[in-house]
Amino acid sequence: MSNSYFSGWRRVQGGGTGLVVQPDECLSWPQNIAMGAQHVVAMFGSTILAPLLMGFDTNVAILMSGIGTLIFFLFVGGRVPSYLGSSFAFIGGVIAVTGYTGAGHNANIPVALGAIIVCGAVYAVIGGVVWWVNSRAGDAAGWIDAWMPPVVTGSIVAVIGLNLAPIAAKGAMGGSTFDAVMALVTVLCVGGVAVYTRGTAQRLLILIGLLLACVLYAVCANGLGLGRPMDFAAVAAAPWLGLPRFEAPVFSGHAIGLIAPVAVILVAENLGHIKAVSAMTGRNLDVYLGRAFLGDAVATMISGSVGGTGVTTYAENIGVMTVTRIYSTLVFVIAGLIAILLGFSPKFGALIQTIPAPVLGGMSVVVFGLIAVAGARIWVVNQVDFGENRNLIVAAVTLILGAGNFSLQFGAFKLDGIGTATFGSIILYALLGLGRRVARAAS
Repeated sequence: MSNSYFSGWRRVQGGGTGLVVQPDECLSWPQNIAMGAQHVVAMFGSTILAPLLMGFDTNVAILMSGIGTLIFFLFVGGRVPSYLGSSFAFIGGVIAVTGYTGAGHNANIPVALGAIIVCGAVYAVIGGVVWWVNSRAGDAAGWIDAWMPPVVTGSIVAVIGLNLAPIAAKGAMGGSTFDAVMALVTVLCVGGVAVYTRGTAQRLLILIGLLLACVLYAVCANGLGLGRPMDFAAVAAAPWLGLPRFEAPVFSGHAIGLIAPVAVILVAENLGHIKAVSAMTGRNLDVYLGRAFLGDAVATMISGSVGGTGVTTYAENIGVMTVTRIYSTLVFVIAGLIAILLGFSPKFGALIQTIPAPVLGGMSVVVFGLIAVAGARIWVVNQVDFGENRNLIVAAVTLILGAGNFSLQFGAFKLDGIGTATFGSIILYALLGLGRRVARAAS
């Protein structure tokens, strides 16, 4: 690899060296563009679903995902392949501070935006410390693992899904039996795609399941008159190009206390991303960990400052890299540019707004459930030993604090379920470890 800040990209023929295209290699421009478009498709379902569940403008979210990806590229010097999309880790906090009920635009978004910016600032401080540690000792990843081992990160991720469970259930029930049935049909659509398809279709299960559910809803509601019909008048009236709905942030102590702890989740997600890409490419990318954290943090702050969601590195795009074995970072520049173009299309945004509420309710059940299971998957993949009482107590307490929405009030500063579970998990693990070392020393 080049010693300069930015990587040099060597043109390769066909599939690249050993059928693998490394981050500092690239294909022909037609192939690069095709791969970039594929990465946009891969992130599309989740990146539009997250803002819909929080009441954000989808065009802003798509636009900022593209800009965030380019910011990340600049911070890591084009050496770490990654796409930044809307983070689901913010959903619980945003819904809690805004009181969003899942109907159209969220009128209280500014309060959440201020907290997202502060969360990004906390994340940036962590990134700066990690960058400094890496420059001194080169073992920041090990330092983070010591404070946030798999039992802690798995518990925190699981808590996000469990904390959102009541919201998902309420959204799925809707206002009528038809709404509840269509929500369950949506669950079956996503499950069917996940189980009975293969290859690209299976990797796009959220997007394809969503489209299939919308088609079935249109048949029942528009065709058979069983529910509220889907209205495409706004799509026809919307222009192809135009500015999205930007919004200014408002800073609230309560909102900051609830959303700022999400920085810990973003650290865990980004760390996992770096580890996964390192394993796939056969290169040690830990040296770029601090820069990766800072890139994600700055992208989150900029996104929040204009009305966008917080962003994070996307596992969906890791799946594409796993299958194609093309890790060229130039592909993600192209993907970011394509997303920016989509963000400036009001017609695209109007089309997204036609998704029926029962379908979104069913998607919430699936997505929030997948978040909870993702936490358990971290335990399984990392072989967390629950025969060890320290791990057992940390996981048990964290899950109950989060699922029960245990809150703490410190003046104007308030921590709700996700925040208390996040910090509680880290502190409890450290305290139990300290106690064990003291006991051993005494014996």
